[in-house]
Amino acid sequence: MEGCDTLLIVGSSFPYIEHLPQPGQARGVQIDLDPQRIGLRYPVEIGVVGDARATLEALLPLLQRQEDRAFLEEAQEGMRAWRALLADRGTRADIPMKPQVVAYELNRLLADDAIISTDSGTNTTWAARYLDIRPGQQFSCSGNLATMACGFPYALAAQIAYPDRQCVALVGDGAFTMLLGELATAKKYNLPVKIIILKNNTLGQIKWEQMVFLGNPEYGCELEPLDFARMAEAAGIRGYTITDPGECRATLEEALRHSGPAIIEAVVDQNEPPMPPRIKPEQALHMAEALAKGTPNSVRIGTTLFRSKLRDFAAPRATDEDEGLIDKVKDKIRDIVD
Repeated sequence: MEGCDTLLIVGSSFPYIEHLPQPGQARGVQIDLDPQRIGLRYPVEIGVVGDARATLEALLPLLQRQEDRAFLEEAQEGMRAWRALLADRGTRADIPMKPQVVAYELNRLLADDAIISTDSGTNTTWAARYLDIRPGQQFSCSGNLATMACGFPYALAAQIAYPDRQCVALVGDGAFTMLLGELATAKKYNLPVKIIILKNNTLGQIKWEQMVFLGNPEYGCELEPLDFARMAEAAGIRGYTITDPGECRATLEEALRHSGPAIIEAVVDQNEPPMPPRIKPEQALHMAEALAKGTPNSVRIGTTLFRSKLRDFAAPRATDEDEGLIDKVKDKIRDIVD
């Protein structure tokens, strides 16, 4: 995105325009079934209204191979480095357990025809990064509306529509709490859905947005800790709890083999930030300001950021000014940790 000279948008209404190329940097082409979406997020020179697959099949014969592979090779190398970083984060043995570990292990266990659902929140981040959707699998998330609590009912609906397929939801504890009543639905119809709850006792997405985008301490994000596994058992549903990353894979494997509905409560570190692939210096500065202003657990958050190697996420095209700001941020966080 940072270095492209042409942007092709296919069937997407990706809302975070700050991650798209700056207007004027790249020429835009967009394919969408809905004409109202053409040019909605990025100015385009050509908008094609039609079915994405049919349109791409018509356009492919017109493409000419680009002999200069430098841009592609740079992107591929960046992706290899990114996947290596994800694997490193997904195999950590820290306690509290890192949420990346749960998504990493789940990805390795999903059936080839699995239908996966997520809520909107930090769980979406881990699902998007770690779940490699394979041919035959399907994935659902309320991306346009950013609606909490959709993951569980999506999984129920999928299981009703496809009773012989594995239907799994990766959700947050805040959203799951809003739809606890659906435990009765899963039990009543004996729907063998598997719901993995990333339990961090906080509204994580809101917490980090308050800090990174606004530079404010988190406010109103703490959740009342609930024992979801015992709640599931009370409803007649198999309940599992994971706290040790060393037991994560085995527990997930056992739960996925269970013939009926199951709730898997994965207790994860609430101070693990969903770091973006590229940290903008101003975002890092906002984070440091939020910590300095009195965010709860600021020392633990600062320590986590240091262990995550803040500079590993810095943009490769960072200017000297950016580098200086990153050093300033690290100094601020070091002061807090010390």
